[in-house]
Amino acid sequence: MTAVCDDNHALPSEQPHHPESPTLTRRFKEAGKSLLPDSVFLRLLHKKCIGRFPRLHKPVTFNEQILQRNLRPDPRYAILSDKLATRAYVERKLGSQHVVPLIAAPADFSRAVYDRLPDQFVMKATHGSSFVKIVRSKSETSFDELKQLEEKWLATNFYQVDRERHYREIKPRIFFETLLLDRDGHIPADFKIHCFSGHLGKPVMYILVISDRFGNNTRGDVYDANWKRMEIAVGPYRRSDHLLAPPENLDALLQAAATLASDFEYVRVDLYAFDNRLYFGEFTFTPGAGVLPFTPDRIDYEWGELLSAARGV
Repeated sequence: MTAVCDDNHALPSEQPHHPESPTLTRRFKEAGKSLLPDSVFLRLLHKKCIGRFPRLHKPVTFNEQILQRNLRPDPRYAILSDKLATRAYVERKLGSQHVVPLIAAPADFSRAVYDRLPDQFVMKATHGSSFVKIVRSKSETSFDELKQLEEKWLATNFYQVDRERHYREIKPRIFFETLLLDRDGHIPADFKIHCFSGHLGKPVMYILVISDRFGNNTRGDVYDANWKRMEIAVGPYRRSDHLLAPPENLDALLQAAATLASDFEYVRVDLYAFDNRLYFGEFTFTPGAGVLPFTPDRIDYEWGELLSAARGV
């Protein structure tokens, strides 16, 4: 998952762009960053986003342990972070009824493929975060627009963004899924469930609810498994000014997350729960790329304790 401290992830030592040559300066900066070893790059990025240098040898906080995953990923991370390859795993663990219907996964996105798509769909890419295009009506887009977007996505080396090494193993390609809408025609909330399992027995889960994700009033609220709102903020999301009603199928949501997370010490399981339906979104093994700001900062340490316990260390 892409780091969230800013859009460009500039490192602490960088200076502002020279006003007379912003493009050239930016190219030099990007080239310089690409030459940094992963461990150095991540230390600097963590310092910029979190405000302190991380302990990579003996990590303590949540973010430090996620950085360690960036550098030494479990081989399963790549397969299950591939948004196409993971579908088979979810079908085995949870059932095909909880996988968003696939419309097409073309080897080549041609005009003929576009013409066969329904009027509404979601276009995604397999190999990174935020590669999502919502199409409510073909009248609002065109083949040429989507083709340009595809080319941009496929040209992006997602590993280079934040040095999450498991993304190097994912083959970039695009695919199309059914657009999920609730009974009122709205895009459903995204339930990002942080699951700490491993040696803990019953998993400990915190639910980050992202509402109006593709709108102008995006909010992020954290609830525990009993649907008690936590007085914390995660990443860039502003909290809602009111309590959210729990989904009708909260128990099924938590059970699905626990089932999918059962093979891992920690994973974030994204699910959609609406109109008493439940669909899988994605797995994230390195949320925020290990530079995910928490408010208050003590949550970074508290979640770090949970992850250490799940790891049995």
